[in-house]
Amino acid sequence: MALFVSGERVDESLIRQEVEHLRPHYERAFEDKSHEEREAQLLEWSRENVIERTLLRQHAEKHCRQIPQERVDALFRELCQRLDQPEQLSEIFGTDNESKIKERIRLDIKVETLLEDVCKALPAPSNEDVTRHYEENKEQFASPERVRVAHIVKHMDGHTDEAAAYSVIKQARDELKNGVMFEMLAPKYSDCPENGGDLGYIQRGQMVEEFEDVVFNLAVNQVSEIFRTRYGFHIAKLYDRKTATTPPLEQVRDDVVSQLTEQMRSKAVDDFIDALKADAKIEEIR
Repeated sequence: MALFVSGERVDESLIRQEVEHLRPHYERAFEDKSHEEREAQLLEWSRENVIERTLLRQHAEKHCRQIPQERVDALFRELCQRLDQPEQLSEIFGTDNESKIKERIRLDIKVETLLEDVCKALPAPSNEDVTRHYEENKEQFASPERVRVAHIVKHMDGHTDEAAAYSVIKQARDELKNGVMFEMLAPKYSDCPENGGDLGYIQRGQMVEEFEDVVFNLAVNQVSEIFRTRYGFHIAKLYDRKTATTPPLEQVRDDVVSQLTEQMRSKAVDDFIDALKADAKIEEIR
């Protein structure tokens, strides 16, 4: 089966390359589908992506101004400098031919210029749109609950077994009960003694669940009993708690405007591509 886009034959290898590019990002979304269904969906999305890129390139080549060779050469040199290994160029562009790579760079610049032209006349989001988007998406701008916590930890590893780790952490807890300051015991007993065991402010999702279940339920200045996580035995102290807050619109207005602007740009590009598709002749010939 050969695919033709406005008379130009599309190499099947381009679609296969796109399949492999999309696979890591989308396979989890297809966990409830069979292998055959997942492969069919990936192939269809990849085919559409390649068709859209082909149409954009064709339109850009026909309607966009020429790109100075000096600009192409400069971007090629910059790309070479950024890459750790020369062979990465061929991985990105599918060739190690310098002339072909520069031609791809030239076309990419043209397509980028085309999309900028498509979006340049878009209006700024109105105040009404900004307010509505903020009200409908307040949770996106909220600052979650955070706690400042320190811990004394004894790891269980090849050097320290469970019994030995517990014995050390119990010594630390006994000294705490006898009035020794937490901050003095962390350097003495902890496997992570830096800053007196102070981890700074954390929010849920940053640490393992067993640790968070304890520290987020401590009162300010409270020291926990000994508890265990997958990493070992801990004693934690809570220094401060910042409750979840939602900033007023004026504090996050720039973020709201950026989100709305990106949505508008995305829709403008999608509409433009849909128009190109409607005018194009796309054929599959056996």
